[in-house]
Amino acid sequence: MRKQVTRRVFGVVAGAAVIGAASHRAFGQDEPIVPKTGPTEAPLERDYEAPSFKPSWKKPQINRQLAQDFVIYAHSDLAMVKKLLDREPALLNASVDWGGGDYEAALGGASHMGRKDIVEQLLSRGARIDIFCAAMMGQLDAIKAFLTLQPSLIDARGPHGFSLHFHAQVGGEPSATTLDYLQSVKPIELKPNPFLKKK
Repeated sequence: MRKQVTRRVFGVVAGAAVIGAASHRAFGQDEPIVPKTGPTEAPLERDYEAPSFKPSWKKPQINRQLAQDFVIYAHSDLAMVKKLLDREPALLNASVDWGGGDYEAALGGASHMGRKDIVEQLLSRGARIDIFCAAMMGQLDAIKAFLTLQPSLIDARGPHGFSLHFHAQVGGEPSATTLDYLQSVKPIELKPNPFLKKK
């Protein structure tokens, strides 16, 4: 439903814009201050019935910036992963939506970077292992079990769209047998893995 803008409201908004622009010039600012950009939540108007269960929200959510920082550090910085986990243990399985449903947890970031030291730290604290982590760690029996349970997982994509093959590839020599197995199930063209050089 559209709301009409009255002359009075329009006048107030226009006046505020003029005053704001004038204050920038008065204080010697050539360019207006632009607010920082960041994640925005997609709008939602339910076109379906709302769930009957209503969450109680008894505990506060973890700060989004803290969760984001933790996931970023999990790609490359073991010391910061330990520090932030000591500060807030509930970060362990926190995930960030980088946009469009590209969810990533710390374990996912460490896995596709081939950071076994960070993965081992996260697993030792109770992180939930997944098929992508198992592929990077060379856990062939786990991979076979997953694919027996659901063969279509051979085409599964992890954070940022990285494949199982990619994860096994970044695992290096210890994951070579796992990569060979994945190639036997579904051969794909393997490009040079950029993250192997960063380890």
